Amino acid sequence: MRARLALLAAATCLAGTAQAATIYPLDRATILVGSPFDFKVELDSVYDAGDVEVTVNGEAYADVFGADAEFVSDEKGKNDESLGSALILRELTLGEAGDYTVSVKAGDETKDVTWTVYDTPETPKAKNIIFFVADGMSMGHRSAARIMSKGMTEGKADGRLSMDDLDRMATIGTSSTHSVATDSANTMSAYMTGHKTRVNALGVYADRTPDSLDDPKVETIAEALRRQTGKSIGVVSTAEIEDATPAAVVAHTRLRADKADIVGMFYDVKPEVVLGGGSAYFLKSDVPGSKRKDDNDYVAMFRDAGYTVVTSADELASAEKSENGKLLGLFHTGNMDSTLDRKFLKTGSVDKFPNQPGLVDMTTAAIDQLSKNPEGFFLMVEAANVDKMSHPLDWDRAVIDMIEFDQAVGAAMEWMNANPDTLIVVTGDHTHGFSVIGTIDDEVESDEMRNKVMTYDDAGFPNYTDENGDGYPDKVDVSRRLAMFANNFPDYYETFRPKMDGPFEPAVKDENGRYVANEAYKDIPGAVLRTGNLPYDASTGVHAVDDVLLQATGPGAEGFKGYMEQSDVYEVLADAFALGNSQKQ
Repeated sequence: MRARLALLAAATCLAGTAQAATIYPLDRATILVGSPFDFKVELDSVYDAGDVEVTVNGEAYADVFGADAEFVSDEKGKNDESLGSALILRELTLGEAGDYTVSVKAGDETKDVTWTVYDTPETPKAKNIIFFVADGMSMGHRSAARIMSKGMTEGKADGRLSMDDLDRMATIGTSSTHSVATDSANTMSAYMTGHKTRVNALGVYADRTPDSLDDPKVETIAEALRRQTGKSIGVVSTAEIEDATPAAVVAHTRLRADKADIVGMFYDVKPEVVLGGGSAYFLKSDVPGSKRKDDNDYVAMFRDAGYTVVTSADELASAEKSENGKLLGLFHTGNMDSTLDRKFLKTGSVDKFPNQPGLVDMTTAAIDQLSKNPEGFFLMVEAANVDKMSHPLDWDRAVIDMIEFDQAVGAAMEWMNANPDTLIVVTGDHTHGFSVIGTIDDEVESDEMRNKVMTYDDAGFPNYTDENGDGYPDKVDVSRRLAMFANNFPDYYETFRPKMDGPFEPAVKDENGRYVANEAYKDIPGAVLRTGNLPYDASTGVHAVDDVLLQATGPGAEGFKGYMEQSDVYEVLADAFALGNSQKQ
């Protein structure tokens, strides 16, 4: 018996060391009928073409796919090292719904994956979709925005956020293909393609080759709309427009930092409306402020393609009357300023870019333009600074941007009242580990600010006011304000106060290249050094793995329910627009 167990253990060990091929799309991929994607097999050793067997549902793959893949005898790595053989078939489409089991065998390498190909009804449910993303939005952000904007009396909110009245909801898993942790690229890409991918990747499966632009592609929603419909497309963001979240609507790259290339991808798709920051990657290299390394002048190219180009809030307001429907607005060389800086404090880079529009203005301008198309439109709207201010633990800036985001949702919902054939979706791409735990009360007598953090029954309610009724608190630095903290952070000095002098920089590099607490905040009365729980190479807080909440209303919203993967969300969008049928609408 002992000998048999030893043999069994040895066999198990040998089986565990057997090589396994990699197949893209990955196992359990869901694929829209007729949607082009790249098929790739990566093998760990070098083979002759005749030694590699690939079948689909038991048949030769070429008979099912209708074409032979390119055989690469030996892919090369960064230093020209051997990676192994590969098969690549670009722009494969599958015209019949069902399960496809792909099996690969080469030497002792084997792999099986199963894809589910799905179709949609022939008749669209919705004419328009407006897809709102508050980057990094957690439940804490929503709660803080409601309390700060609407107030609370005797335990009940004194008002509701616009998004509170969206009648369908789901919880959404955000993890990437290689990690439970996530970033804005892979999360938004899953929404916009129906395929999960790796951190930093957009519209591709991240393969092993060093070239960031040759990875196996999947179709984005913008490309599906161009292929199947005559609808218009809009992308609005307070980030650089070529940043991860807005880029996911159109882009294909393993590396979200390929921003100059991503601008070219926007030009290839040509969404009718593009509004945001990031002009530095549109300007040719010899223009001051440009971050391009070539002579491509994308501002001129978009203008030559019939776009009205605007660079300020005033120009955007006048451009709303444009009849050609094509609008490019670039309002900052980088990311646009937070709402607190732009609208109230006039700090950050507002002195350099004093006439930036807000998210509400950009959203309404986009809807005005896109709705001129009688066939309808898809619009993606991102509130980027919810994330960008949460990373440096600058909660008041993040929450004020949440309020602006909700007002943009409200403007769209008001438009939807007269256009009920519109699906509105509101979600985050990922979360931050952020919570409201009570209040901070300056009236408490103590030299230590941490003793002013009131919890449980002592917390009471904050004393924000909104005398002018604009939905924003008149001040964020009130005497009894929300106590907002993160569950992950580098070393930093917690000041227990809003950061009124400019966006917060919690940690800076020391002489050893490690991030340590920024001593610029050390002498603020009551500041407390918090020893971080992140590695020393982390300068800010990081994303959380928590599920995000998705809410929706309108035709097709019933498809959102229970727990869903982000890639499942795309199927609901495709279903609403009937993208999975063979006839162009």
